[in-house]
Amino acid sequence: MRIRITRSAEVDLMNGYAFYEHQQAGIGSYFLDSLYADIDALMLYGGVHAKPIAGLHRAMAKRFPFAIYYDLQGDLITVVAVLDCRRNPASIVKRLSR
Repeated sequence: MRIRITRSAEVDLMNGYAFYEHQQAGIGSYFLDSLYADIDALMLYGGVHAKPIAGLHRAMAKRFPFAIYYDLQGDLITVVAVLDCRRNPASIVKRLSR
């Protein structure tokens, strides 16, 4: 399997990094390391997650309250968004329904 991260998902990751780095130096890097490990795990577990919104699979991050939304077509996993689960659910639905 191959993994592709869209530009909007990269922006989500950078926003999460900035948020956690502002909280305490070094946590932003830990956030990125953790989320990229969760994304890499999709190579093994891609496709087993539920599709709750807009036909996208949702994998929950292990160490942070974030969800990884992705699409699976053949052997290509496309990460569409990496969103904070503490957000208003309506804003998540709106973002993913575009």
